[in-house]
Amino acid sequence: MSETEYPAELTVEPWTGAPPRASVRVPGSKSLTNRALIVAALAHGRSRLTGALDSDDTRVMVDALKSLGVAVEHDRKSAVIAIEGCGGRFPVEKADLFVGNSGTTLRFLTAALAVGKGSYRIDGVPRMRQRPVSDLLQALNGLGSNARSELGTGCPPVVIEADGLDGGYAFVRGDVSSQFLSGLLMALPCSKAETIVEVEGTLVSLPYVTMTLDLMRAFGAEPSNRKNRRFVVHPALYKGRDYRIEPDASAASYFFALAAITGGEVTIEDLDEASLQGDLDFVDVLEHMGCTVRREAGKTTVVGGPLRAVDVDMNAISDTVMTLAVVALFADGITRIRNVGHIRHKETDRINALAVELRKLGAEVDEHPDGLVIHPTSSSGFKPAAIATYDDHRMAMAFALAGLKIPGVTILDPGCVAKTYPGFWSDLAAVRSRE
Repeated sequence: MSETEYPAELTVEPWTGAPPRASVRVPGSKSLTNRALIVAALAHGRSRLTGALDSDDTRVMVDALKSLGVAVEHDRKSAVIAIEGCGGRFPVEKADLFVGNSGTTLRFLTAALAVGKGSYRIDGVPRMRQRPVSDLLQALNGLGSNARSELGTGCPPVVIEADGLDGGYAFVRGDVSSQFLSGLLMALPCSKAETIVEVEGTLVSLPYVTMTLDLMRAFGAEPSNRKNRRFVVHPALYKGRDYRIEPDASAASYFFALAAITGGEVTIEDLDEASLQGDLDFVDVLEHMGCTVRREAGKTTVVGGPLRAVDVDMNAISDTVMTLAVVALFADGITRIRNVGHIRHKETDRINALAVELRKLGAEVDEHPDGLVIHPTSSSGFKPAAIATYDDHRMAMAFALAGLKIPGVTILDPGCVAKTYPGFWSDLAAVRSRE
């Protein structure tokens, strides 16, 4: 299937052959690519990002940076992005930017624009106008910015009248999205003075903040982290450099899960315990469920086995909640997924969407404010269903796995995978070709 030609719907054929033995190379991390794009754009000098992801989310970031006058060369075939940094201030001082449904692009750009000088507006698709950004705006305004929600909703469109950030003290809520904190931290080396950022409430998705700090250090900044509650950032010059983007651990979760539910063996190349991405810890959950995990230099392998249920706090690896929810359909016992209430603010309300679509397949699901309880279902209790994807890439990829075990699973709008993994269906077909 061409990455640019997706059907309106796609019926997944159940796995009928021997359990797979496959090696898969997934594309670059979306989270790392968009962070590196922002930091490289703010840096002094030229950066070269290798292994960069090419997807809807990264394209809107690249397009926005180009609109702001940043020289960006994207060689999609070789997965390399070259960037001439602007030294902390974007050349174009007036722009109206469209970011699709990319939360990272919205939040990272909002903060980065505030350190320069100019008048900017950021908007996106209708769902983006429901995605919160007010906590970030409040933090920026406390540091001397003038940023607001144009419609007064606390969501986009966002308008920034930028004249640099003074530094000082900022407070950021941690319980809605770690992207508020990550966006602010990446911008602060370009502020006029030291900034101390205090996190209010529980910080969700902590590994993404750790990733942000590691990337900032790689480009020359020296942020400090005091027990994930207080962060101190001094003014610094980011320096352009060559930087390798790791394969996407969230994308890898679908193939690890494929091994789990088919009893097969799948290796993800170039992804190992040295990864900056917390979502690789998804394999630990699969291990608790009965899989065997081999952790080697330069690769990680999951071997499926009889699956048992888990009760798991997935706050730190919340992008893999949907993958685990589908795996839970085929596990012995009641699975509980906890402490992920913040995923209701993603591309869709992911907790509710999961409950609705799992029930279509015949599963019994209890929906809670912060998660789900999934009850076991006998194979005879499963039903064919057309799965709505809510313009959410992770719904499509996760429920494709259900179709490997349940006849008659049709994924509606399979093209929504282009947000982060345009070649997903081709890579899945390549694994299936070994049946």
